[in-house]
Amino acid sequence: MRLLPRDEQFFELFIQVAQRGVDAARQLGELLASDGDRRAYLIESISRLELEADQLTHDVTVRLDRSFITPLDREDIHFLASSLDNVIDRIDGIARRTKIFRVGASPRGAVLLAEVIHRAALQLLAAVRELGGKKQDAILAACREVRRLEEEGDALYHEWLGFLFEHAGDPLEVIKWKEIYDKLENTLDSAEDVSNTLESVAIKHG
Repeated sequence: MRLLPRDEQFFELFIQVAQRGVDAARQLGELLASDGDRRAYLIESISRLELEADQLTHDVTVRLDRSFITPLDREDIHFLASSLDNVIDRIDGIARRTKIFRVGASPRGAVLLAEVIHRAALQLLAAVRELGGKKQDAILAACREVRRLEEEGDALYHEWLGFLFEHAGDPLEVIKWKEIYDKLENTLDSAEDVSNTLESVAIKHG
C-alpha cells in the first residue's frame, strides 16, 4: 500500500523542484559567507536554478491540464508546485539584491539565517520524497521540523535585526541589510507554507 496513488511523473517533478530549492539554499549560504568574484558565480548559478524550477513548475501545470485523473486534488498539485517554486524565487531575489546593493561582507546573522533556510529546504525535500509512498509519519515529522526551523529563524531575525540597529554605522548599509534580513525571514515563511500544504495532503490521503 502507498500513501497516494502511483503517478511517478508528478512526484518526480515535485522532487526535482525541491532539489533545486536545496541547491539554491546551499548556494545562498555560500554566497553570503563569501565575497569577491565567487559571489558573481553563485548569483548566476542560483539564477539558473530558479529558471530550471520555473520550467519544472510549468511542466507540472501542463501535465495537470492533460490529466483526467490526478493522484492529488488539482488545487493541491498546483499549490504545492507553485509554493515550492516560490521558495526558490525568494532565494533568487535575495541573491540578486546582494548584487544590486553592492553589499560588502555579510553580517553573521544573515549567514545564520541562510543556514536555517538550507536546513528547511532539506526537510521539504525529505517530505516530498515520501509523497508517493506510505510513510505519512515521515512527512508529518519533516513538516514539524520546518515549522520549528521557521521559529528558530524568526528568533534569529529579531536578534540580528536588533543588533543591526544597535550597532548602526552607515545608514545606507543598515537599509540594505534590513531589506535582506526581511527577505531571508520571508523565505522561511514560504518554506512553512510548503510544509503546511504537505501536511494537509498527507493527512487527507493518509
